[in-house]
Amino acid sequence: MFDLEPEVPARDAVAIERLFDATFGPGHFAKTAERLREFNASLPDVSRVLRKGNQVIAVCRVWPIRVGGQSALFFGPVAVAPEEQGQGLGQAVTKASMQAAGDQGHTLGVLIGDPALFTRVGFVPIEVGSVQFDGPQDQKRVMMVWLDGRDAPFPAGKITAPRDAMRAETEQRAFLQRARAAGDLSSQNL
Repeated sequence: MFDLEPEVPARDAVAIERLFDATFGPGHFAKTAERLREFNASLPDVSRVLRKGNQVIAVCRVWPIRVGGQSALFFGPVAVAPEEQGQGLGQAVTKASMQAAGDQGHTLGVLIGDPALFTRVGFVPIEVGSVQFDGPQDQKRVMMVWLDGRDAPFPAGKITAPRDAMRAETEQRAFLQRARAAGDLSSQNL
């Protein structure tokens, strides 16, 4: 018996990080997609977890991004516990996240993954080179979907984290520089 539900960070955060490590290994932090998640905040009300008893066995985390200046949501990582793979659980949590996003009025979704899996839930491979990332990315794995069902071309351009996240990073760096200059913080404490 599985329970598919919104992420509850206080309850699920540690289990989700363990699932990412078990699924992707420590190298997942080096991926270009991880740059979109740094200094960004996921959307737990849109993200979905699949539980088997008390164990999180699948997750689709969702993050706000921009594509060529247009608001969008980034779906991923999508992870399934290794012992539970091959049952369509990754597609199930992704589809549930897409539904939640659409219900909340979001219109555009982006995902990096295996087209053979994620086209089954509605994502469409985009034109190679139509979007740019801050780092290398296999463009054949980049897909988009109109969450509101429209039939229109997808936006092109640079994929970035939201301005609020970038502003927060800049403000944090500026605060730390001022604090160090004032002698309030030593570099050993950071």
